[in-house]
Amino acid sequence: QVQLVESGGGLVQAGGSLRLSCEASGRTSIVYAMGWFRQAPGKEREFVAAISGSGGRTDYADSVKGRFTISRDNAKNTVYLQMNSLKPEDTAVYYCAASAYYPLRQLSYWGQGTQVTVSS
Repeated sequence: QVQLVESGGGLVQAGGSLRLSCEASGRTSIVYAMGWFRQAPGKEREFVAAISGSGGRTDYADSVKGRFTISRDNAKNTVYLQMNSLKPEDTAVYYCAASAYYPLRQLSYWGQGTQVTVSS
């Protein structure tokens, strides 16, 4: 079992930045591919970014390319999402998830989410 805990969310003005963290605990001897997803009110959960277990491969949703950067520190069992040039439409609950596969599929573990609110 793996437990994922997100942090770093909050309220920010449009154009601002936030860095989300997702710390894994439990069975971290297996290095999982990781992803960030988000869900806005009344909308379905959507993919934001993904990173392979080694960190050598990344992928982004078109809506965040050039603004968000995913990274990881395997020594700290932590994945980050640096979010710059935030827009009101980025407002959502952000979740991290773990998968044994890259590209991501069969997401085995999810965090509880962290709220990001971008004011205009």
